[in-house]
Amino acid sequence: MQHGRIKVKTTEEQQEAKRKEREKKLQLYTATTTAIFQKRQSQELDQEVLELTNQILGANPDFATLWNFRREIFLHSEKEKSEDEMQKLYTRELSHLESCLRVNPKSYGSWHHRCWVLDRMPEPDWSRELELCNRFLELDERNFHCWDYRRFVVLRSEVSAEEELAFTHGLIAKNFSNYSSWHYRSKLLPQIHPDPQRQGRVTEEVLLKELELAQNAFFTDPSDQSAWLYHRWLLGRVDREVSIICIFVSRDGEWLSVGFSHPVSVHPGSDDLLLFLDGAPLMVSWRSAERRNSSSFLWLCDLPTGSLGDLCPQHTFRVLWKEGAAKKECVLYRGHQESWNRDSATEEQIFRCELSVEKSTVLQHELESCKELQELEPENKWCLLTIILLMRALDPLGYEKETLGYFQTLKAVDPMRSAYFNDLRSKFLMENCILKMEYAESRVIVLSCKGLTTLYHEEQLLLVTHMNLSTNQLRALPRALAMLRCLEVLEADDNIIESLEGLSHLPKLEEVSLRNNCIRGISDLQPLASCPRLSVLHLQGNPLCDSPNVQSELALLLPHVPDIIT
Repeated sequence: MQHGRIKVKTTEEQQEAKRKEREKKLQLYTATTTAIFQKRQSQELDQEVLELTNQILGANPDFATLWNFRREIFLHSEKEKSEDEMQKLYTRELSHLESCLRVNPKSYGSWHHRCWVLDRMPEPDWSRELELCNRFLELDERNFHCWDYRRFVVLRSEVSAEEELAFTHGLIAKNFSNYSSWHYRSKLLPQIHPDPQRQGRVTEEVLLKELELAQNAFFTDPSDQSAWLYHRWLLGRVDREVSIICIFVSRDGEWLSVGFSHPVSVHPGSDDLLLFLDGAPLMVSWRSAERRNSSSFLWLCDLPTGSLGDLCPQHTFRVLWKEGAAKKECVLYRGHQESWNRDSATEEQIFRCELSVEKSTVLQHELESCKELQELEPENKWCLLTIILLMRALDPLGYEKETLGYFQTLKAVDPMRSAYFNDLRSKFLMENCILKMEYAESRVIVLSCKGLTTLYHEEQLLLVTHMNLSTNQLRALPRALAMLRCLEVLEADDNIIESLEGLSHLPKLEEVSLRNNCIRGISDLQPLASCPRLSVLHLQGNPLCDSPNVQSELALLLPHVPDIIT
């Protein structure tokens, strides 16, 4: 006070005072931490060091080393104290942990340490822990640390899945946007109402009730993504078991390839993938088609020299995956250069994988509901995307034109994700083209003028001999194209291709057309040097053609290619 007035500090004075206060706290923090580590080094595992760590963790609960030190102290105390004494000590620790969690409710160290304490505690109070979870989830319903801890408590206390399902229902009733509760339901329902025909899925009766719940949510708040994502899970497929979809053997070059429905790993020296020739095991070395992937759809091996003699009228090849979990065989007859056995790529088995409930009437009803909502909310991206997925699940070819129209609307509504939508559109168009190729029983696939931005399902193209990718928006021929071991002719004119990585080591590739792309340097053509049969290469309209020495440089890089047109 001065002359009856309160003296107000200037901004500079306030800043200086705060600086001094921070410096004082830092000095105290540093001194306390130093003292703690000195005590740890000298193994002073007493009450004093617990108090010191309390001070630091109360301000910074993410100091993981101190939680480790506290566990060392408690383990030491267990050797000297009775169960009653440890019960009191652990109870105080739980109280201290609550104060730390109030400082940071998403502290990894605090939640982990709480699990450890309760596992060591003689008589844990699980009902109190569930109530703690309820309190923290009221503060933040998406605190995944707390959700993980709740699952830990539920498992230890043997709370029923039915009780937990009712708990999620209450949270969702309060707030449809509670994504964590929707996700928890997807884990609980298959436990309570398992579908005996489809592992990991629920019975149809329960499915219909859950669909109604999801519909109520997204009709109430169409812009919230939580219920839409849950809706996709409800209509989702069951993951198929790994199967061998193709076995191919070539007399020319004496090699064999095995195609899988899922990427798998074949470790050197393991017995995961076995090959038998005419009933006898054959010792071979497997490699992935991409030559650098540890996991791949396609695995190759060279056959021992002379194993395909012409004296025998036929050779039977049989491959065995994981002791019979999957198997397939093919027969190579005398006079034939190649043979294969491949599963057809049907829409039900392969491409209706985003959504594939068995009864199409359920899907049709969901499609009509979503279209009804879309009329009310014409710019709702979640509704538009769900309509596309439902049409894909019902009839991918029949709905193709309508699906493309919805993609255009979707990109206009959500331009920030237009690249993702373009890739998804490319995926669906490729699937349709593969289906058409299957129906025609052809080894030629035409993907030109589709607006493709990327390629998918190369594992379904193992037998293709001719591929047309012209007039699209492809920037690269990806590494996965190395799976097309039968490819002879590739047309990829009028794209924006810069990388040819996927064209390396294609044993049958004879002609490649890359007119009007963005290939800038001779080094970009390096993958073609490993294609022994390449004889024709079209490069007109690429930037590298402007180089004055292009012909001589190409002759050095690709001396085995007689016809290079620039």
